[in-house]
Amino acid sequence: MSGGRYPIVLPREALDALLEDAAERGARKALTGIGLGDDKAPEHIRGLRDLFNMYRTVRDGALKQIGQGLALVLIGALVFFASTKLPGK
Repeated sequence: MSGGRYPIVLPREALDALLEDAAERGARKALTGIGLGDDKAPEHIRGLRDLFNMYRTVRDGALKQIGQGLALVLIGALVFFASTKLPGK
């Protein structure tokens, strides 16, 4: 090989263990970097999940109410304009 580099040969199990260890260390480092590297991290993540679920519930309910309100306004406007355009009025 050129440049004095030679391939490293590892048994499959050793390579898998090396990759798994590197992935765990990387994940731990990333979680620590965002403040989730302590023992309370699972509790914090569950709290965030609950907060997002509540947000979705409120958002969906608000959108439904807005949609219903707009539909009622549209129906009311149609009834109003239809009643003013009827013959004999």
